[in-house]
Amino acid sequence: MAGYRIRPYRDEDYDAAREVFATAMSEYAPALCLHVLRQPWVLLLLGCSFCLLLASARSLLLPVLALTLLLALGRQVLGCAWHAYVERCLGDDLRDIRAAYMDAPGARFWVAEADERVVGTVGVRPAGEEGELALKRMAVRKDYRGRGIAAALGRAALDFARRQSGCRAVVLNTVMLQRDARALYERLGFRRHRRYRLPTAYGRLANCTVTAYRYELP
Repeated sequence: MAGYRIRPYRDEDYDAAREVFATAMSEYAPALCLHVLRQPWVLLLLGCSFCLLLASARSLLLPVLALTLLLALGRQVLGCAWHAYVERCLGDDLRDIRAAYMDAPGARFWVAEADERVVGTVGVRPAGEEGELALKRMAVRKDYRGRGIAAALGRAALDFARRQSGCRAVVLNTVMLQRDARALYERLGFRRHRRYRLPTAYGRLANCTVTAYRYELP
């Protein structure tokens, strides 16, 4: 027995659905910090700062303390930036889930329910190109992963897309931090369409890349 069920979103799911998405996305903050720390320019900056402080102070304690403080400050800044991104998502289509998905043509939102609580979410809505649907807001609570819930949510979205007249493909975007998500989408049959770096100052500095996936419908 699966122990969960996939069903269409209901208005009483609003707070739980938003909380599932926000919590799942917040888990990527430590991975973002590690990703930025590994960038060559960051390693060079930290190394040069350490050497300069060591040469001027002639003591190991001050450079170590300064480097620790710098790392803690960077982690805080990156954490705030990621939190702002999550809040932006919550203020976009997740601000009014019914209007964005349930009442809009060609759109739908589902939740996974287990133990009488919402433990996963996913939605689809028309993408920028005609004949395409975008898969969005896939999330599963950490303590319910490994049960096939995410795959079941993905299949529900794909089944919906197959029933839409004129729909040619389902598309989605993932950032470089979402390794497990990319593996899931590839198991569902999505294929990598293109990969690009975010065309912003932050995207260039953090080497923030996006992988676009596409599922062609027969």
